[in-house]
Amino acid sequence: MLRPSGGATANRLFKGAAYGCGMLILAVLAAVAAFLLIRAWPAIAGPREATDVVIASFTGGRFTTFLQYVGPLLFGSVLVAALALAMAFFVAIGIAIFISQYAPRRLASGLNVVVDLLAAIPSVVYGLWGGLVLVPAISPFWDWVCRHFGWIPIFAGPASNPPRTVASVAVVLAVMILPIITSMTRDVFMQTPRLHEEAALALGATKWEMIKLAVLPFGRSGIISASMLGLGRALGETMAVLMILSPGFNYSFNLLKASQNQTIAANIAAQYAEANNLGVSVLIATGLVLFVITFLVNYLARRLTDRKVTS
Repeated sequence: MLRPSGGATANRLFKGAAYGCGMLILAVLAAVAAFLLIRAWPAIAGPREATDVVIASFTGGRFTTFLQYVGPLLFGSVLVAALALAMAFFVAIGIAIFISQYAPRRLASGLNVVVDLLAAIPSVVYGLWGGLVLVPAISPFWDWVCRHFGWIPIFAGPASNPPRTVASVAVVLAVMILPIITSMTRDVFMQTPRLHEEAALALGATKWEMIKLAVLPFGRSGIISASMLGLGRALGETMAVLMILSPGFNYSFNLLKASQNQTIAANIAAQYAEANNLGVSVLIATGLVLFVITFLVNYLARRLTDRKVTS
């Protein structure tokens, strides 16, 4: 059977367009990396004395070198993001399983809309909610945690009041990334082959055993990808952290005390308005560090996902 006359041309055009779209994302990534490197270069390769003076002004004279400055910021970014992911992960998986496996069709449709709407809320709104509603309301709970679990170093007291702490920020970020992880894992769970589910049930598995044997293994790569996407969102979050967290430059795991940690993104937003040209370069250099860390996290997640798929 002969092909239509325009079939070969359309095929080449579509292939070229798809190839161009794939290259475009690489070009954008390279452009962002080049921009960060160029703007950060004065702080990286410029006069050390001038850079040290700027860093000392940012930290009140506490630190004078870039590594001293960026280390606590990177530590705070990773700590806050990891806590948020730990809080949101199992809740998101539970919601996704409920929507895809247990909820009636009408209820599942309504929950899907709610989850998607939550994912679309701007971060500044979460920051306002966290600062004006959550922080005052959660203070008694942190006091209770400190009284009963203060023997654990991360919950050592006294708990700050108001609790503008890493723990409170982590709760807000967990709420922010919860719909992202839920949405992706829900879609993956709903793609589980029906025959796999029916085979597990036919062998005598209960509903939970079927989910454990068929749904969760099928969606493992999707769970990892969703989690890393949520982690990346938490690592780069700015406004919510800036509006809630009382900043500090410590390597501290104490979650209930204020003025212990700060994140790179929030620090850039806080310092940018009053920074001179070299100060902006220093801040962009910290952003470059965050860019590299986020890229490495997602790269490792992709390698792990590919390994799970191939195995």
